[in-house]
Amino acid sequence: MNDASELAFFCALVRLGSMVAVARELNLTPPSVSRRLAQIEERLGVRLLNRTTRRLGLTTEGEVYFTHAQRILGEIEELERVISSSRAAPRGQLRVNAPLGFGRSYIGPAISGFNRKYPDVEVQLQLTDRPVALPDDATDVSIRFGEIPDSRLIAKKIAANRRLLCASPSYLRSAGTPTHPQELAQHQCIVLRQNESAYGSWKLTRGKQSETVKVQGKLSTNDGEVALNWALEGHGILMRAEWDVAKYLRSGRLEQVLADCETPSADVYAVYMERLNLSAKVAYFVDYLREYLAQHADRPAESGLNW
Repeated sequence: MNDASELAFFCALVRLGSMVAVARELNLTPPSVSRRLAQIEERLGVRLLNRTTRRLGLTTEGEVYFTHAQRILGEIEELERVISSSRAAPRGQLRVNAPLGFGRSYIGPAISGFNRKYPDVEVQLQLTDRPVALPDDATDVSIRFGEIPDSRLIAKKIAANRRLLCASPSYLRSAGTPTHPQELAQHQCIVLRQNESAYGSWKLTRGKQSETVKVQGKLSTNDGEVALNWALEGHGILMRAEWDVAKYLRSGRLEQVLADCETPSADVYAVYMERLNLSAKVAYFVDYLREYLAQHADRPAESGLNW
């Protein structure tokens, strides 16, 4: 009879794309993985995966099986979350990693409130200028911006966010205000070295057209607060998260540039390994962060962003 472990096994095969990778993750031998898949297919009477020397590919029946398996596993996860919400308060050690500036402004204060509410959880916060790569022995939950490319990780969206282009009025008076993304290449741009994206390459979308502009400037840094201060002092155009620049846009110390262009998403995610998906301390912490950021995130008063 089919059970959740069989569904999870098949989903792992599809997600990882090879029997060797599944064997490594589940601590099995490749022959045992092959036998287990064969047993599932024999019981169902259909072929679910096409095997090659390099990859596994879904058959038509396999696509149907995979779609329903994901749905069923999701329903089981939600059921367990509902049941676990009634158990005792979480406890134990929780290790959190977050970006420097965002960690100081939001995650640190959020953890203060979380600790008061759940005193049996010992939280260790590490702030870094680059996101840690999971799995990591020193991290349970990593706070990240933008899409998470690794499908082996659980990524829970805890806040919507967007990046804005902005500059001081004094800079725009002296250098002019760009009206097209390509004009950024002729401006002084303040570049952040904070993630894996190509250095100095800004992707902008206007309507259905997207283009990547290689920007440059005399100043660059890996610290968002330093970059923001440079923009305030009139050194150039900055791309920064909305809630970091919101109060300066309201006060007029910064002005938005190319407001009709969209930049890559900066939504905030709590990221952790699948093995922690049912951890009470992780679940409570992620839920607390989502509520905290919904109440404390800053943005221009005229923003149409939904939280």
